[in-house]
Formats: sequence, C-alpha cells, structure tokens
Amino acid sequence: MFASFRIVLFAVTIMPAALSGGRALANSDDDNLVYPSTISPDLANRFSALALNCIQQEFPNKISRTTSSAEAIGRPREIFPTFYGCFDWHSAVHGHWLLVRLLRVGPQDAAWRDEAIKKLNENFTAENLAGEVANFSRPARGSWERPYGLAWYLQLTTELRQWNNEQSKSWLKRLEPLEIDIANSLKHWLPKLAYPIRLGTHNQSAFAFGLMLDWAREVGDADMEDLIISRSLAFHRHDVNCPITYEPSGEDFLSPCLMEADLMRRILPTDQFAEWLKSFLPGIPNNGRVDWLKPGIVKDASDGKLVHLDGVNSSRAWNLYNIARALPKGDARKSALVGTAKIHANTGVAAVSDEHYSGSHWLASFATYLMTDRGWSGDSLTPQ
Repeated sequence: MFASFRIVLFAVTIMPAALSGGRALANSDDDNLVYPSTISPDLANRFSALALNCIQQEFPNKISRTTSSAEAIGRPREIFPTFYGCFDWHSAVHGHWLLVRLLRVGPQDAAWRDEAIKKLNENFTAENLAGEVANFSRPARGSWERPYGLAWYLQLTTELRQWNNEQSKSWLKRLEPLEIDIANSLKHWLPKLAYPIRLGTHNQSAFAFGLMLDWAREVGDADMEDLIISRSLAFHRHDVNCPITYEPSGEDFLSPCLMEADLMRRILPTDQFAEWLKSFLPGIPNNGRVDWLKPGIVKDASDGKLVHLDGVNSSRAWNLYNIARALPKGDARKSALVGTAKIHANTGVAAVSDEHYSGSHWLASFATYLMTDRGWSGDSLTPQ
C-alpha cells in the first residue's frame, strides 16, 4: 500500500506557502509568513495508518524495565496491557495520542475513524489501565520513562481534555489514575533535578518540560506550573551562545538548542524572549537566509538510532515556527526562522514511511504534532 510512500509524501509537502494548508501570522506585518493550519486528508490517512498498524503490534518490542525479581519479567502485553505496541512504551503512548489528535482535529468523515475508535476502546479499558498503574507503582521502577514517556502521557490526557466529548471523557476517566501518579512522581523529581538534561534524545529536559507545562496549564495545576517555570528559569535564563552549529548529533531527534528556545517562549514575555534569543542564538539571520541550519541526513533508515534524524527535522520545524511566532511584530529574524522551518518540515514529513519499522512506529507522531500545529497554542485547529 505504501510502496512509494516517501516519494508521494514529498510531492505533497513541497507545495508553496504551507505543507497542506496554512495560516498567516496574526501578529506580523509580513503576510508571507505562513504556518501549518490544517492537515490534509491524505496526510491524516497516512499518519493514522501507521499508528493503527502498530498500537496493537506486540513484536518486535524493546522492553525497558528495572526489576527486583525474575518473576517481574514478562511479555510486553502482560506488563503494559494498554501501551504494549509500537516497539516501546513511550512510542505506544504517542501513537495513541496521534489517533486521538487526528480524531479531534482531522477530517471528520475519514474512513479510518471507526477503526481508530475501536482500537482505542479495546486498549483504553479499566482493566488494562489498572495494569499500567500497577506497573508504574512498582518499587523498582526507578526513573522508568522519565521524562520523555511520562511527558507524552500527559500530552495524551491533555488532548482528551481539550476534545471534550462523551467518548474522550470516558477514556480520560480511565487514564486519570495513571495521570495522577505520573504528575506526582514528576513533582517529586523536579526539585531534585540540579541541572538541565541537554541531550537530543529521550532524556532531554526541555522537550519534556514543554509538554508538562502545557498539561499543567490545561488542568490548572499551579504547583506543577510553578515548578516547571522555576526550574526552567534557573536552568536557562542566563544561557548564551547555544552551539547550534554542533547540531545535530548522530542520533538526535530533538534539537537541544531549539527545544530550549521553544520552552522559553512559553515562559518569557514577548520582549524578554526576543532579547533572550539574541544572546542565546545570535546567529539567526536578519535577512531571510535559510542556509544557516540544514536538515539532518539519514543514511540508513532501517537503523533505529540513525533514523532519529528524520524526527529531528520535524521537531526542529515546529520549534522554528513557534520561536518565530513568539517574537514581536517586525522582528527581522522571523523570515529566516519560517523559511528554515518549511525546509525542515518538507524533509521531515517526506521521510514518514512504512518501509522500516525502525521509523514507522514513531515518526508519524512527530509529523502529526508538526502538521496539526500542536505545539503553538495546544488547541489551534478546529475539526474540518
């Protein structure tokens, strides 16, 4: 079905102005600055198909689990009754998020919707979620899935809250016990985190802080919001000259520099963010140049680590869009940021393919986050 998926997607994504629809920046004098605004039925079909194919696929599977006994080791579906598919727990979580997101903001007449609801109903049972809670409550769990997987779980429950229909309320009620446990564990961890985690992979703190902050503001958890803001300012308020020319590393799917900026634009007022960015990333062009930051290259998409670079292109794209929109009117850096974002978005979305499970089990989630503009306001799209 997807034999020419990579080629077809590229043909779709190089359309002018926006990848599949766009919105001009509301607070800019430059009407040429266009951002994602709708996801096309074609992309929604392709992305949903990848999630539907993996959320109930148990193997291959990478189980990351600290145990205190041999008896605690089991097969994925026994350990993780809901999130056993998509190769690993965190990918299963954001695979479920992808489907909820597209059900909420994607085409409302799509043929895949019934299958998505059916599989989500099968996975989001009270019994299955009780098993997930039991796994998370293990004394030996340590730092399991912290912070990446835990932050994605909060993104999933945020999406369900914002959907606000009877179906989403039913699913959310079943997911809430684990949500409470995760939030409490993060509140316990944050005051003890002495330094930021400046990686381009799962343990990065800036990406997780952004998702966690969006969740805290959605649910009205002032304690969590205050913790994240205080930690973020302590870690990053005085950061300067981020070495973005050293990026990407060979296995990055998150940009340490751009993801930090995407976090700080959530926290600082517009004028303060604009000044902070001058010192933090002084090399952003003022003349619209787009050659200052080139997309990452993947030389072997079957390699689970090397294929991370397909993801860094999508995540960089949403970072760049969001940073541009957070700047004040007339800021000369906007054009370069948006132009560079489009190049990265084209490259990242074109790479989403079912050719190798190493990428197909997760890349569509990143492309969906980008193409539905999830990172900007959290709720910027309306159903088509």
